[in-house]
Amino acid sequence: MSRSSEIKAMGVVARTAAIAAEVATRHAATVDAQSRFPHETFAALKAAKLLSAAVPQSHGGAGAGMLELGMQCAALAQGCGSSGMVLAMHHIQVACIARHGLGAAYFDRYLRENLADRQELIASITSENGTFGDTRSSVCAVAVDGEHMALEKDATTVSYGAHADAQLVTCRRAADAAASDQVLVLFEKGQYALEQTGTWDTLGMRGTCSPGAKFSGKGRAEQVLPGSFADSSAQTMVPYSHILWSALWSGIATDALGRAAEFVRGAARRNPGTMPPNAPHLARANVELQAMRHNWQACAREFDELTEAGDRAAREELGSMAWALKMNQLKMGCSEVAPRLCHEALQIIGILGYKNDTPFSVGRHYRDVLSAALMVSNERIASKSASMLLVYKDA
Repeated sequence: MSRSSEIKAMGVVARTAAIAAEVATRHAATVDAQSRFPHETFAALKAAKLLSAAVPQSHGGAGAGMLELGMQCAALAQGCGSSGMVLAMHHIQVACIARHGLGAAYFDRYLRENLADRQELIASITSENGTFGDTRSSVCAVAVDGEHMALEKDATTVSYGAHADAQLVTCRRAADAAASDQVLVLFEKGQYALEQTGTWDTLGMRGTCSPGAKFSGKGRAEQVLPGSFADSSAQTMVPYSHILWSALWSGIATDALGRAAEFVRGAARRNPGTMPPNAPHLARANVELQAMRHNWQACAREFDELTEAGDRAAREELGSMAWALKMNQLKMGCSEVAPRLCHEALQIIGILGYKNDTPFSVGRHYRDVLSAALMVSNERIASKSASMLLVYKDA
């Protein structure tokens, strides 16, 4: 079997892991140092038809469930955290379209032609000046005039927006709608302009290239996603975000501890018959890593079971207080464990982990996962969970 045939025969996760090892890892340091988009990795993902993993099989995609998508993001993040984050955010937007736009002629065509066939990359614009980080409220509103529509938005961050082929944007349903009465609108390349208003010189996740920008777009009314953002947020955007983010954070921590393990094994080889003093430290860190993986994977499996059921009870469960709390707790837990594990890896390795020019360096890993608690602030999430816990009774 040729190398190309062998790759095609592999599954979504294995093919992504191969790209992580052969492409993402090789370019991760320059992506981080230059704060540039990981072009090489996404060219490889596109060529391998992996950007349509979340597109239903009926529309030409892989039809991957949450567990498989999470494992894919974790595999890519082991090579490059920024690449894993961009892939996760792309899948979140694809899932919103696939789960809430299926059956609408425009979105059916977009899934088949733009995503499955052309492997286009979708970014999102959910942040906005004036909402103070609350994605469930908008200042801007879409203006629909017959078959046409237009939108302008002043966003605080637009993740990889300049490198994407489309933007999925949150906004109010109409000029007279309440701040929380929101919809999602898809804009294809050529239908919008981004005027950069900030910079992206950050501590970590530098390859996501997410400066603020003023968005201005025009399209057709059919590009407004059916239904309300309240439903797509609760049933899709929040669970996909928190589960896939947790998965990729576990991938970053896995690679950091993998470097620590190699360091410990090297010490053991140099002193046969002697247990390295930092080996028990590594063992304890792996306990936390296993718990982190089991946490997000359990939530992913439960989500897949609920979506496979596809009935009213399943939809109600995804909109329930119990599910919201579970997602909040997953995000908070994994976003706080990941930096701790990277810190443990640094402590195990020592100075060779602290230096940026060694095979054992974990500086990029550490910096990347520090963003985890800030992506939808844990303080905001804890406040919302506290309010729910005042009235929620676990049966």
